[in-house]
Amino acid sequence: MSHKRIPKRKAAMAAGGVVALGAAAILLPNANASQDGGSSDAAAAPRTLKAADASDLASRLAGLLGDTFAGSYYDSGAQQLVVNVVPGDDNQVVVQAKKAGAEIREVDNSMGELRSGAQTLKSEASIPGTSWAIDPRTNKILVTADSTVTGDRWDRLESTVEGLGSGMATVRKSAGTFKTFASGGDAIFGGGARCSLGFNVTAGDGSPAFLTAGHCGVAADQWSDAQGGQPIATVDQAVFPGEGDFALVRYDDPATEAPSEVNLGDQTLPISRAAEATVGQEVFRMGSTTGLADGQVLGLDATVNYPEGTVTGLIQTDVCAEPGDSGGSLFTRDGLAIGLTSGGSGDCTAGGETFFQPVTTALEAVGATLGDEGAGGAGDQAGGGEQAGGEQPGGEQPGGAGAGAGEAGNAGDGPGAAGDDMGSGDGSGPTG
Repeated sequence: MSHKRIPKRKAAMAAGGVVALGAAAILLPNANASQDGGSSDAAAAPRTLKAADASDLASRLAGLLGDTFAGSYYDSGAQQLVVNVVPGDDNQVVVQAKKAGAEIREVDNSMGELRSGAQTLKSEASIPGTSWAIDPRTNKILVTADSTVTGDRWDRLESTVEGLGSGMATVRKSAGTFKTFASGGDAIFGGGARCSLGFNVTAGDGSPAFLTAGHCGVAADQWSDAQGGQPIATVDQAVFPGEGDFALVRYDDPATEAPSEVNLGDQTLPISRAAEATVGQEVFRMGSTTGLADGQVLGLDATVNYPEGTVTGLIQTDVCAEPGDSGGSLFTRDGLAIGLTSGGSGDCTAGGETFFQPVTTALEAVGATLGDEGAGGAGDQAGGGEQAGGEQPGGEQPGGAGAGAGEAGNAGDGPGAAGDDMGSGDGSGPTG
């Protein structure tokens, strides 16, 4: 098959985002490796692990521990995996988990009890403006209500939580309003909506495609890299609301070269594969409105009640996002694809909660592959090679300038922009 280079403005989009406008994170190499002790006592002690290794270990231990397993999280300070267990008769299983390198913590609530509580919330308190996720650090269900949940709706939520029993759930208020982030950005355009490209992938038939948010995919069938420009990709599958918020969008030209990378400005971060999120894990988000932001995973399998409907199976984080960041990449410093920006509350000034669609779930649902698993990682390096005001991820702050996926955002070069302007757009998209 012949390949063609995407023009610079398209290449920047295909790389998975735009450069940071005042980047909020420093990507540093993570050289921490597992430490194997030389004695039996050392082998049974918790080991330091990279977050990706901790995620793999957590998955294995969940199967090993069975009903004893009550969730896990990554302690980034100690660089250790903490695994919750409920007291049981099979102490040998717990010993095996310790030998595997995890720190074991006994808790009161089993995973079955917590999931049952979450199901009760779904059936009795699916109120727009609410969300919940299991928080393994507190061994409770974390319930969040945005500023619209007042009066009878607040009473109903509070009563449902109290009905779960003492020590099962906590409720907190959010100052913002839960919404999808489908407007205000200018990375990809379709039907008046504007979103961000997540990750390039290889569709099941080998053709190039990309993942973005499902609420973007249902907003328009065709997407362009410039406002008012010719479509370059067509939605193949989209899920929203319901069991996820993701869409597979195929490039119209089958010769499009779509590398598995996230564009950080004057460099790109290669994406090797998709990975599961771990509570406590450090993550980075790239979006067309706010650029690069960082934070950590707060909860898994989150349920969010947007005005458009309920979405399940999301990742809850404290990473900020704003309208236009929808669909953007959530990834780790060592190049693992974690999620696609869905929605949340707040902004990158006041902060707030942001929810992400797990990439692993989306790939499985649409039958696509990413990184080393597919053909999308091959080819010439794409990205905003014209300019970005940062250094390599080896220690200096990346980003600070814009290179972009379309000239229509602002007239001329926008703040911090170089080359084709991403700007801040003219606000023509729906607010979701």
